[in-house]
Amino acid sequence: MNLPKVVEQLVKTQNEFDSTAYAQCFTDTALVFDEGKTHTGRKEIEQWIDKANKDYHATMKPMEYSEAEQILTAEVSGNFPGSPIMMKYHYEFEDGLIQTLKIV
Repeated sequence: MNLPKVVEQLVKTQNEFDSTAYAQCFTDTALVFDEGKTHTGRKEIEQWIDKANKDYHATMKPMEYSEAEQILTAEVSGNFPGSPIMMKYHYEFEDGLIQTLKIV
């Protein structure tokens, strides 16, 4: 599977539970949409993923990537009901970093 470098880094940092490095995959003005909430900028994104890591201890296993649509389908496992589940990560990129991420 041919993932963009920043997505490879995002998966790696997620699986290592490194919230600081995870947030560095995003632009300064990035937006993350998850569970009906919007997180804006690296600081909020780092706080959001740090809480999610502590609550769910989730890891990602990439299953499929659509380069045309910029969507990663991943198996996500962790401390939550129904684990593992398949999730879709919709990306928009800017200058090699993630500008928007919508998780469904």
